[in-house]
Amino acid sequence: MTPDLQQRFSNLGENDIDVLIIGAGINGAGLFRDLSLQGVNCLIVDKADFGSGTSAAPSRLIHGGLKYLETGEFGLVAQSTLERNLLLKNAPHCVEPLPTFIPVFSWTRGIWAAIRTLFGSKTAPRSRGAVLIKIGLRLYDFFGSRDQVMPRHRLILKKQARKEMPHITPAIVAGGIYYDAKISRPERLVYELVRDGLDANARSLAANFAALAAVSQGRLTFRQPDGREFTVAPKLVVNAAGPWIDHVNTLLGAPSRLIGGTKGSHILLDHPELVRSLNGHMIYFEADDGRICLVYDYLGLALVGSTDIPAGDPDNVSCEEPETEYFLESIRSLLPTLRFDRDQIVYSYSGIRPLPASDATAPGLISRDHSAPVKEPENGRPFPVISLVGGKWTTFRGFAEEVADTVLSRLQRRRSQSTRYLAIGGGKAFPADAEQRNAWIGDAAARGGVAAERADELLSRYGTTAVALLSSPSSYSDEQRLAGAPRYSLREIDWIARNELVVHLSDIVMRRTTLAIEGRLTLEGLQEIAGVAGAALGWSAERTASEIQDVVSQLSRFHGQALTGKPAAESEKAPRPASG
Repeated sequence: MTPDLQQRFSNLGENDIDVLIIGAGINGAGLFRDLSLQGVNCLIVDKADFGSGTSAAPSRLIHGGLKYLETGEFGLVAQSTLERNLLLKNAPHCVEPLPTFIPVFSWTRGIWAAIRTLFGSKTAPRSRGAVLIKIGLRLYDFFGSRDQVMPRHRLILKKQARKEMPHITPAIVAGGIYYDAKISRPERLVYELVRDGLDANARSLAANFAALAAVSQGRLTFRQPDGREFTVAPKLVVNAAGPWIDHVNTLLGAPSRLIGGTKGSHILLDHPELVRSLNGHMIYFEADDGRICLVYDYLGLALVGSTDIPAGDPDNVSCEEPETEYFLESIRSLLPTLRFDRDQIVYSYSGIRPLPASDATAPGLISRDHSAPVKEPENGRPFPVISLVGGKWTTFRGFAEEVADTVLSRLQRRRSQSTRYLAIGGGKAFPADAEQRNAWIGDAAARGGVAAERADELLSRYGTTAVALLSSPSSYSDEQRLAGAPRYSLREIDWIARNELVVHLSDIVMRRTTLAIEGRLTLEGLQEIAGVAGAALGWSAERTASEIQDVVSQLSRFHGQALTGKPAAESEKAPRPASG
């Protein structure tokens, strides 16, 4: 915890907090920022790190939800495409356009199935033909026309499609190309939203790894990792605990049955030939069983996803063997001239989507729209509880705005600032074009005493926050690089540990950076990182060893990654982008 935040907690009185937000995933963090900007004193808490739950397990897409057109959720598509366009402007340091290719296997198939789904059928449509895809893409362009920043779609015939996607199966008859977006660092963006909220209101507070220890007559007590406790009596509580919502509501004395989650898993392959052949595109395709899958270049690796399986244990979720085999078989069928095997997998991850309870027979038909039901005060619980149910990564800002307006109304306050065009974190003052970027890079390089190429790399990784990193005094030089991950410096790690609310080693390697998911960690590199973090945070030798073991255990148990003396992702045949 930074000295400033420690001081805020030292001065905290029980009645100083207007709104308590439980759960620091993307929805909770977005709401925290919005309310803090309106001058509302907020406290956001999470039992783990910021952005460490479901928000760390998306397909890493910022998208409008093309498939939601089939279920008639036009309002959701309209909001999602708008929010996608806004994020491209507000978070340009980690959200970028993603041209997307849809393989088409017939001309007219699927029309009647789609019509049935549109009118409420609970069975999923199968095999969408060119006519259906053309209609869908036209609608998608129409809904995405507000604040439009990307080209419109096009439909290409088989010869051109196979030229653009050389390894695609010859079974296609055509291909569609449209634009969505991808996010390189979703976990980091969650942290940045929390940081923005703290910067916006000097009386707002944030606590990661804070366990709810007691609830009594409207007073909630939380215990921090160092054993210290704090108690608040908020006017209103927002439950943003995602798949844990029903559990948290029970603890709050407001039992509910709101969540019917599904599990989504992904794998990342070290496959340079595939990444090169994608040429910056995502392939968004229908697997043999009718489920929608995807594959695209994520930080130089091929990300493949996603499953959609009913599940209910968010504390113990990982990509299991049947899912891995499903992914490999699906892309073998799609790209038959390439080799796919388990030895190419460098990382896997899973999460439980906090979807509303539903009787849909196909998980893919459960709405991704959001709602915020309210439990009014009752005897022994003087505060109302608003639960944030459903939603999707892309729409977090709009969802936060809706709930913030509800909260402001209940507190009898008015909105003072819109977040619609408000940059996030390292997206603030981000250079808008090549000329501005070159000027920014030259200035940052001169300030930090680094080469222009290095300043460019850090801008891509941290946005304009890189200025603070390069300008801050450090006992490490930028030339001191990590074993196995030479694109990262010890100076970066030191700055993150001291300034970004780090509690555990896993916060650094899995959320403030992408070291783990990139497959760039080695055991030696992890020990280096732990040494730097430990010195910054005052860890004992025993604590440092425990932190290393915890990361090794997490990577093995939940991500299929065994740390050795060399990185899981070894290939350097295609230059790995610094990222962005």
